[in-house]
Amino acid sequence: MTAIVDYGAGNLFSLVSSLSFIGEEAIVTGDPDKLRAADRIILPGVGAFGEAAELLRTRGLTPVLKQIAAEGKPFLGICLGMQLLFDESEEFGRHEGLGLIPGRVVPIESLPGWNKTLKIPHIGWNPLTLTRPSTLFREVSDGDCVYFVHSFCATDCAAAVTATAEYSVTVTAAVEKGNVFGCQFHPEKSGNVGLRILRAFCALLNTGTDPMFKGGDGRC
Repeated sequence: MTAIVDYGAGNLFSLVSSLSFIGEEAIVTGDPDKLRAADRIILPGVGAFGEAAELLRTRGLTPVLKQIAAEGKPFLGICLGMQLLFDESEEFGRHEGLGLIPGRVVPIESLPGWNKTLKIPHIGWNPLTLTRPSTLFREVSDGDCVYFVHSFCATDCAAAVTATAEYSVTVTAAVEKGNVFGCQFHPEKSGNVGLRILRAFCALLNTGTDPMFKGGDGRC
């Protein structure tokens, strides 16, 4: 069973529908006990980083999610949920993240080489460039397109990057560190490619606290 973290900062209907379509049992919950009991965790999110981080803190979920990740449970952050995995964000000030993956979140237009004629937010379909093997992309090919909606992106996280996309500059599209994964794009809105990514995540099993975790071959 996969638990989707409900903390008041996400539109969850598409994600629940996608998991149901691939046959994965899913619950939407902010209950720490139910999160701990789940086989996998998905942290979604839309909106501003600081507000979302504060919601996690005020609801007592920050230490819970850190503990769950440390125990080796497969953990996926999507869009703002991915950004929350990092150490901090520069969105409307500086805000502390979960610190599960080293790195920070910055405005896309602050990256060197940004083309000022392009619009922010970055909205639309872009091909992925796969930068290293990832459990999530075992059924995905280089150049497959996924759907993005974001104004900020992760940087200073090269060791964890598994895929990038181009929007005037190279944008971090996906990351992986042990049992913790992140997608800047929305797999639940990315058609068959996104469903394959979610299916790969739902096949992962908890291997404990082994830092060399590479996923499992379980079934959804």
